[in-house]
Amino acid sequence: MKAEKMRSFAAGLMIAASLCGAVYYLGSDETTTATENKTVTSKMSEDEMISLLASKGFVVHTEEEWNKQLAAEKEAEKKPNEEKVVYRTVLTVTLGMTSIDVGKALEKAHIIKSAKEFFNEVEKRGVSTKLRPGSYDLESGMTEDQIIKTIFK
Repeated sequence: MKAEKMRSFAAGLMIAASLCGAVYYLGSDETTTATENKTVTSKMSEDEMISLLASKGFVVHTEEEWNKQLAAEKEAEKKPNEEKVVYRTVLTVTLGMTSIDVGKALEKAHIIKSAKEFFNEVEKRGVSTKLRPGSYDLESGMTEDQIIKTIFK
């Protein structure tokens, strides 16, 4: 190769690398999705991120929920000689049951403390219509969050 061709080739590589760097550093942080020859740009909402992580097997806690869990663990460590009674039950959810019925059954089986608080939490999360029929193994050591994720879709 002659020196002139070599310089031209090197200049082309420099220009290509510069363009790639500019696009990388100056490009948008938003995700883009091609839909029917249209490009839609959007940022994921908090709920979408949580549901995506949950579908991948991750558990997402708010800082408040995390602190409550840590405090409960510390309390449990302070009382090592106390025996914990763990209640277990198989809850069968049938068609036509509501989250109120589920809460009452769980309270009666000593899995949760209050059916009303359970119902309020289900309503707050907006999952009361996603009750799945089936049989579920539950125990009193489970958190309210774990119970809701187990029974509701």
